[in-house]
Amino acid sequence: MLGLAMAAQATTCMYLFGIAYLLPELRDAFSVTLAQATLLVVAPGVGLMATLILWGAVADRYGERLAMSIGLGGAGVLVAAVPLVDSVTAVGVLLMTAGAAGAAVNAGSGRIILGWFPANRRGVAMGARQMALPIGLALAAATLPPLAERYGFGRALLLPAFSALAVAVLIAVFVTDPPRPDTDVTTPAGSPYRTMPIWRVHASSGLLVVPQLVVATFALVYLVDEYGWPPARAGALLAVVQIAGASTRLLAGLWSDRVASRLRPMRLLAYVNAATMAGLAVAALAGSSVAVAALVVCAVITVSGNGLAFTAVAELAGRAWAGRALGAQNTVQGVAATVTAPAFAVVITQTSYSAAYALAAVFPLLAAAVIPVAAEGAAGLAAESSG
Repeated sequence: MLGLAMAAQATTCMYLFGIAYLLPELRDAFSVTLAQATLLVVAPGVGLMATLILWGAVADRYGERLAMSIGLGGAGVLVAAVPLVDSVTAVGVLLMTAGAAGAAVNAGSGRIILGWFPANRRGVAMGARQMALPIGLALAAATLPPLAERYGFGRALLLPAFSALAVAVLIAVFVTDPPRPDTDVTTPAGSPYRTMPIWRVHASSGLLVVPQLVVATFALVYLVDEYGWPPARAGALLAVVQIAGASTRLLAGLWSDRVASRLRPMRLLAYVNAATMAGLAVAALAGSSVAVAALVVCAVITVSGNGLAFTAVAELAGRAWAGRALGAQNTVQGVAATVTAPAFAVVITQTSYSAAYALAAVFPLLAAAVIPVAAEGAAGLAAESSG
């Protein structure tokens, strides 16, 4: 179940976020500015956040297998249609709709982890599931730039399209929905949104998305513009970086299981995010080659805490609300991502990469102040672990 959840998440990430690795081709193919091309990059995310809570409700009511197989299969068909259209508007609509369909994976795969793993192993399991995001980005970074260089932007997307269709079939055949017990110690009475902690986890996660998206969206184009790297070479480096980032999510999950807390490690990692982004800003301002190393470190560190936030949200919500809560979590992150990419494209265009990195360093500090560490005991993690 974990392997299939990871495969589904990695496949959706290839087209949801991997288009950022095609920014140079996008600018050339459609003769647009960086800011305009970035709007196309975020189109799948716009569709994603429009349907996340709806797909979460479907998974809560009808099960993970149905939601994930239908959503991922539909996304594969839509992405496969991209090479058939010539208009940039039509491409944007297809990608946006594919994002809306693929949103089923985000809620469904998280519910699988919550249902099949006990609390004392759930941090590692959710960390493994979250590893699929950078793994998907690594696959995109390694494959999409050379494919686009040889075959063009649209045909390069056939790889994630057919991958999505294949994984959808595997899910339909092999996924088993987790048992749904009559009693669930992690389910609060009524809606979890009647209290503040889950809102604060959502908010802090949205803030932590900002440095992550600034690094991930503009890393390749930064190396191309500032250092003259060929896109394929930059993509190969970023593929390795994404694999390293994936390992940090697993380690963060293991850490949270050992200390029986998701939010204390998440807050400490927020401070580390701020420090590393500030270091990248200084190196970029100096024009030093150290900035490349700093960029690599930031690309690894900024993704490390994602699994902790998702696990905390699922545990605060309980199984009855997990699909909707995970959908809301992804919606908040999707809104933050959608605003971040074009906004920081303007910052970069009007000022510099260094200024953008410095501004991004502020957001993890704000997140650290919002994370509700003191309220975590109310989630019942300790009670479930001992039971």
